[in-house]
Amino acid sequence: MSASTPTRDRSAELDQLCINTIRALSIDAVQRAESGHPGLPLGAAPMAYVLWTRFMRHNPRNPRWHGRDRFLLSAGHGSMLLYSMLHLTGYDLPLEELKNFRQWDSKTPGHPENILTPGVEITTGPLGQGFANGVGMAMGAAHLAAKFNREGFPLVDNYVYAVVSDGDLMEGVASEAASLAGHLKLGKLIYLYDDNHVTIEGFTSLAFSEDVPGRFESYGWHTSTVEDGNDLDALERAIRDAQGVTDRPSLISVKTVIGFGMPTAGTRKAHSDAPGAEAVKATKRSLGWPEEQDFLIPEEALAEFRRCVERGEGQEREWNALVEKYTSQFTEQGEAWRVTMGGELPSDWESHLPTFADAKPMATRQASGEVINALAPHLPTLVGGSADLGPSNNTDIKDGGSFQHGSYEGRIVHFGVREHGMGAALTGMSLNGGLIPYGGTFMCFSDYMKPAIRLAALSHVQVVYVFTHDSVGLGEDGPTHQPVEQLAGLGGRALPRSARDFAVGGHADARRLDAVLGAVRRAGARLPRERHPAVG
Repeated sequence: MSASTPTRDRSAELDQLCINTIRALSIDAVQRAESGHPGLPLGAAPMAYVLWTRFMRHNPRNPRWHGRDRFLLSAGHGSMLLYSMLHLTGYDLPLEELKNFRQWDSKTPGHPENILTPGVEITTGPLGQGFANGVGMAMGAAHLAAKFNREGFPLVDNYVYAVVSDGDLMEGVASEAASLAGHLKLGKLIYLYDDNHVTIEGFTSLAFSEDVPGRFESYGWHTSTVEDGNDLDALERAIRDAQGVTDRPSLISVKTVIGFGMPTAGTRKAHSDAPGAEAVKATKRSLGWPEEQDFLIPEEALAEFRRCVERGEGQEREWNALVEKYTSQFTEQGEAWRVTMGGELPSDWESHLPTFADAKPMATRQASGEVINALAPHLPTLVGGSADLGPSNNTDIKDGGSFQHGSYEGRIVHFGVREHGMGAALTGMSLNGGLIPYGGTFMCFSDYMKPAIRLAALSHVQVVYVFTHDSVGLGEDGPTHQPVEQLAGLGGRALPRSARDFAVGGHADARRLDAVLGAVRRAGARLPRERHPAVG
């Protein structure tokens, strides 16, 4: 099943009208809010337009359709680009919400939130997180494809697309995730790099002079460059070429002008903050747009964008028919697919928990490993690993097999010494759907992944963290490895939206996760109180 749509004859004038509609909506919303980031939406509008209308497989009437492509705006500060695309292509995001951009109780907050806005896949904003989340999404999709796809039945065949920025690529978490993605050869991952050479302080040359494509090539990525971000044909060719590379993720460096059309275009002043009423008028004049009309959407442009609805509904019908045929031909696997993607737990899963009734004193990490391996045969959606500490964390699933290129069906994920990348990838694996991902490390190293944990809590994702060696009794390792303040920083009210907090609020994934965690806690409570004081 093709994930792209065939190119049709297009009017250059209509294309430009649609792109300028995105730009005008974005700058009007920022100006009305008197805050925001107009630079990225104005510069990146052409790439978003090409991607959403010529390539992405998505159904605005059903944002959570499992067969859809995923789009992430890692550079979440440019959120008006995403909100404009969602409204224009027909998602349940009324124009009134764009007019309420960054206002209290609106569905258009300053940075995208997956639990709030229809069509937003993941909560982004802290730079680099979305980049790494997308890697996790591609990992989750690769696992599900290896497990369920059969010849002629590509149930899982979606791409993960993202718009990433200079700031994203400076963050260490993006480097960790990019290295892992290259190693795993995640060919369904295609990122558009908004290469505008500008950050808040000025030109990127102040602190960022590396060869970005060269770096990604060394990671094992396919790279290409579009010299003019307004060249729609070049953008289309680059994305199509990236789709043809099946054994490497792709980074497309798109040379753009930040704040295209603004009087301050190409400078740091175009990055953030409302431009002012006169600057908005000047921008519209430069785009050939009516100066006095705010939030104008020409009927011809809207009709072109809304073609995504009919096309998306057709793509979903085609995919549903494929699933129906699959489930009738592969009865057992079809039922497993239904249960997996429906997020169901076997009714008797808790009965498989070890009782530890006659257990001798043991480290809690050993008990954790026993729980994982007792549940794993009965919870096939349980997938995870460790940041190179599997033997110490006891996170390996016996006979689970390693998740690697060529064996994506493996359930043991080797994240490498990449705690932050692991944390963000786990969130992506969860939000991709169908899996209960977990990741382990020493408790003191939870500090490395704290930003990802915080965003996971805000995003209401179903992720399990296994933190071991949680005792100050780790004497031989010294103070660097003795967790003292970490527990206080992770528990209670220090971390927003704990599993139980939003379980009470009725979030389905949270209720399921809370059931698992509660059962594990009850099993742990049955352990003998005496245990070695130096390990945990």
